[in-house]
Amino acid sequence: MKIAIMQPYFYPYLGYFHLIASVDLFLIFDCVQFPRRGRVHRAPLPGANSWLTLPLARQPRDTLISDLRFSDEGHGAWAARVEGLPWLRNAPALRAALASTRAGGVVDYLETHLKIACDALDIRTEMRRSSSYRMAPALRSQERVIALAKAAGATGYVNLPGGRALYDRDAFSAAGLELSFVPDYTGPVQSLLHALATQPHAALRRELVTLTPPGAD
Repeated sequence: MKIAIMQPYFYPYLGYFHLIASVDLFLIFDCVQFPRRGRVHRAPLPGANSWLTLPLARQPRDTLISDLRFSDEGHGAWAARVEGLPWLRNAPALRAALASTRAGGVVDYLETHLKIACDALDIRTEMRRSSSYRMAPALRSQERVIALAKAAGATGYVNLPGGRALYDRDAFSAAGLELSFVPDYTGPVQSLLHALATQPHAALRRELVTLTPPGAD
């Protein structure tokens, strides 16, 4: 059983969904510190340096992703921002889902939108949250990933190509896990949110299935 463990990015590029499609179980990595400069809370928009950024409440620097909250004052401004994006007008269901931040927490919202994207791409991989497993707080980085994979019953761990600089193949092998990586994604779909709203989903699915399966190198 192959597993991937990644922070829940907000509408990332198609390569992220290639990773999800390559495994049997995708763990939403929410039991780690929120990276303030990362992609958990923002999605790229068309145009240079343009982002759609979620209205998060101010929280301590060491806040876990699982504990993120929306700003109580930000719901209205967020909905107005979403409603004002002209390329969402022909995708009313997606626009309505994006605008609604009141129904649950931030990870609930992110998981909902990961599943919306997966449905559009015809990805049926099971999803769970890493916070549903009890991990020793002292476990960090590679050790935490290996422990989570073992707790989930995995025999293989698949990661994005950036993980080559982070993970030791021998450590995974010693834990009974085969380590592999999806290749770099260099295709045109770098802003999946915009693509889902403006492109036929069948075309996005065809782009996804052309990607190379994970490999050991």
